[in-house]
Amino acid sequence: MGFGGISIWNLLIILAIIVLLFGTKKLRGIGTDLGSAIKGFRSSIKDEDNKDDEELKTAAKPAQIVEQTKATAEPANSSQNATDKDKV
Repeated sequence: MGFGGISIWNLLIILAIIVLLFGTKKLRGIGTDLGSAIKGFRSSIKDEDNKDDEELKTAAKPAQIVEQTKATAEPANSSQNATDKDKV
């Protein structure tokens, strides 16, 4: 069992050499930096999604305002038409 012809024993030997070369403190620092980079990447993706959602909401609002304006304008026009008919 292995990864592309590399056995588990080979991986353990490679890991031991890496630990000897860099030391545990440096490896821990690299892991911490990598973790914070991944968290930052995820939060930026969420922020971008939230920004897109807000843009879609604000884009829909003018259409809603136009519909509301039409709805409120129609009764006024109908009452105005009724008074115009009375004048004739």
